[in-house]
Amino acid sequence: MYAMRRELQQYRQSGALAEATVADPHRLIQMLFEGALERIAVAKGAMEQGNIQLKGNKLTQAISIIGGLRSSLDLSQGGDLAGNLDALYEYMTRRLLQANIHNDTDALDEVIRLLREIKSAWDGIPDRLRQAS
Repeated sequence: MYAMRRELQQYRQSGALAEATVADPHRLIQMLFEGALERIAVAKGAMEQGNIQLKGNKLTQAISIIGGLRSSLDLSQGGDLAGNLDALYEYMTRRLLQANIHNDTDALDEVIRLLREIKSAWDGIPDRLRQAS
């Protein structure tokens, strides 16, 4: 059973890597949102099951992904939107750290909701605007 899980994980990783190598910048950001959401969901399950190591690993990965989203912002050209997203990503990072320390599933749910809102807006960008940038 463990070998099957390991092989499935390797397949998922190789599939994501292959997609990332051919993805346009818009799709890469979508993949970051998806990756953060997936890791937080796994961390929440681990938290509920008392698996401290898995919870910590997945939250660390989610924080790293959010850091990547944050570092992709162009604060000099992005105006208020970039500044607001920067502050929101920083807030999400703090909430994930607090969730990890206090086993707070409500904090995880809050970050999931925020990420889904931003991802939904990102997903709604029309193709013509994606290609123009």
